[in-house]
Amino acid sequence: MGKIAVCPGSFDPLTYGHLDIITRGAKVFNEIRVVVLNNSSKNPLFTAAERVELIKEATKHLPNVQVDTFSGLLIDYAKSVGASAIIRGLRAVSDFEYEMQITSMNRVLDENIETFFIMTNNQYSFLSSSIVKEVAKYKGDISELVPQIVEEKLKEKFMEGASN
Repeated sequence: MGKIAVCPGSFDPLTYGHLDIITRGAKVFNEIRVVVLNNSSKNPLFTAAERVELIKEATKHLPNVQVDTFSGLLIDYAKSVGASAIIRGLRAVSDFEYEMQITSMNRVLDENIETFFIMTNNQYSFLSSSIVKEVAKYKGDISELVPQIVEEKLKEKFMEGASN
């Protein structure tokens, strides 16, 4: 397609489901901007800077992926980097209604930026950052759910919490 696409999310933490969407998007677009959005309605475990570093480490094998952070409207960020597309991952039918609302609003804000939905790989369809954090908190095995660097950082975070 020869275009820039934005792949937004909170990525708290990055999972293999996220990485699946980013990797597949990187095969279609010349450049992927993974953007960590600061969502004021969420209480993240990792800071935005920590999430950016984790994503950079996990995507370093993808030369056309850049990682950034942004507060505000996604459409404003997309315009600021010259993106013509937004990539959103869908896990299940339950994601569709929410994603449809966001896509419709973005279309009102700028009809020139298209949204592309990528269905996640079936093996990750149940996976969410919330589930990963819950399993990691109780020392469950998350090695098949997140990149190794993310697993290590989750263990560190929950060890810090246990000592406080």
